[in-house]
Amino acid sequence: MESYIQIDKNMIVNTTIGDVEVAWHDVRNAPFSLHGFYAPHNEPFFRRVPADVAAATSPGVDKLSRESAGGRVRFSTDSPFIAIRAKFLVVGRSSHLTLISTSGFDLYVDGDFGSRYLQEFRMPFDMTDRYEQIVHLAGEKMTGYTINFPVHAVVERLEIGLKPGATLGEARPYRDLDPVIFYGSSIVHGTAASRPGSIYPAVISRALNLDFRNIGFSGQAKGEPAIARWIATLPMSVFVCDYDHNAPTVEHLAATHYALYETVREKNPDVPYIMVTRPNYWTRPRMQEDTLARRDVILSSYLRARGIGDRNVWFIDGMSFFADPYQYEYSVDGVHPNDAGFLRMADGIGTVIRHVLER
Repeated sequence: MESYIQIDKNMIVNTTIGDVEVAWHDVRNAPFSLHGFYAPHNEPFFRRVPADVAAATSPGVDKLSRESAGGRVRFSTDSPFIAIRAKFLVVGRSSHLTLISTSGFDLYVDGDFGSRYLQEFRMPFDMTDRYEQIVHLAGEKMTGYTINFPVHAVVERLEIGLKPGATLGEARPYRDLDPVIFYGSSIVHGTAASRPGSIYPAVISRALNLDFRNIGFSGQAKGEPAIARWIATLPMSVFVCDYDHNAPTVEHLAATHYALYETVREKNPDVPYIMVTRPNYWTRPRMQEDTLARRDVILSSYLRARGIGDRNVWFIDGMSFFADPYQYEYSVDGVHPNDAGFLRMADGIGTVIRHVLER
């Protein structure tokens, strides 16, 4: 089979950092700041959920909770380059996802006006369990950075390489608020984003300078009591519930959706609780009746909560995300949003998060 990788130099991925002299730093050590993980300094890999909770939830969650979606490392440095050296237990690959998203990292600059994308750390196509790569920067002034972990890979170790003697400092701080917790399906997980930083929880985090935790499980978020009880114990400034895609049936959604609300609300009586319905009414016509039925279930949960006096619960109709003349262009496969779709979701959900935190 012909390969075009060697013809277009932009498609070539360097598998090493060459002869650049590098000082390596383990991100589990200070002053690096790790976000989105469960006990990252004590676990053998960067997992999102405790092993016992994941196992008690389902075999699927047990597997997917090991993936590093939404994980970040933040720091500052005056090094003229940033390199990474990553080792994986599992490398994610899929026919409709980019390798940069599934098993790559991307780099953002954290400044006075928010965070901006700088460059990705692109994995070689034939990478098996490790790779290293370097990004050269424009200057040598002290700057804050965020590196987003892969969406569908299990990362065992990550080291950051800097110029020997360069200053390594603490990250620019997030707002002094508990993380926003996002629970949901593959859409929360970030499936089909082109890069790790393009998933909608990450976009919201950058726009509002908020920490977050991604509790998304591709195909496996079903509102189970075990995961609900654990989520309820997490420190949180806002809870976003976005899992109706993964409920096996409308009846299952009806049996679990309000129950999950009650579980989280019992331990978090004052936390804003946002209920979201699936976004792809327009992009998957054969699912429209099912989408409307699930929307009615979630609206019923919202109205029931309002009916008992909860004035800190919010409803977002997913049909509104892609409701414009380009509504058919926001998905990779009719189900999963592409980057433009994730931006639309971030805009809609982020607007409500901003509102509830500013009240």
